[in-house]
Amino acid sequence: MIDIHSHILPGLDDGAQDLSQSIEMALQAVGDGIRRLVATPHHANGRYDNKASSVIAAVDRLNGELQERRIPLEVLYGQEVRVYSDLLGDFADNRLLTINRSGYLLLELPSDRIPSSLNDLIHELKVMGIVPIIAHPERNREIASDPGKLQGLIERGALSQLTSHSVNGGFGRKIQELCLNMCRRNLVHFIASDAHNVDHRPFHLRSAYEYIGHKLGQRFIEYYLDNSERVTDNRPIDVWQPIAGKKHWFPLWK
Repeated sequence: MIDIHSHILPGLDDGAQDLSQSIEMALQAVGDGIRRLVATPHHANGRYDNKASSVIAAVDRLNGELQERRIPLEVLYGQEVRVYSDLLGDFADNRLLTINRSGYLLLELPSDRIPSSLNDLIHELKVMGIVPIIAHPERNREIASDPGKLQGLIERGALSQLTSHSVNGGFGRKIQELCLNMCRRNLVHFIASDAHNVDHRPFHLRSAYEYIGHKLGQRFIEYYLDNSERVTDNRPIDVWQPIAGKKHWFPLWK
């Protein structure tokens, strides 16, 4: 498997805090069946700033450690970039990293809303040849209340990635059901771990795929697996046609 979203780099954000934790995460990833892993530390989220040069150096150091310890995991470059006002300028100045230097950028929204600038940002990124992948949309309150808003973003050219912890029920039954609803409506293109540690936010990517397969069928597993490989290889993906649903889903927060 390929995991396109993780916080395995030591000491950069709220993921692994030191090298020993990074190694523990790497061993857990390998045990889960992951062979390539994109390191996506938070950037510009109001708490962490991890510019491209710092991430590249950290990935190269970690890969060296993994090779020395003969851990069969390859770590790839990336960032989880929060939507912010200087994003396009920083991208032009090479301060941002796409997934494995591809044409795909992992984009994080605020948890409570869809930024008013997002439609324009998606358009500008597309003009630049970059496809934004919206990280964990199931945890955005506005999208959770109305998944049709995610459909609108996809129709404008964005893709989306669910978190394995959400799919497995780690954030509660309602978010788990929301994930299935999004998958059924063809609003999901990737499943990734967003792993932060081996205890409270582990990988458990295999079990997420198994759950999706049990509920929705093997073709969904094959689609998400293939898409993750295509992104890291910088190849286009086949975007399934979104299916309209009820305008409002259910409130996840009261």
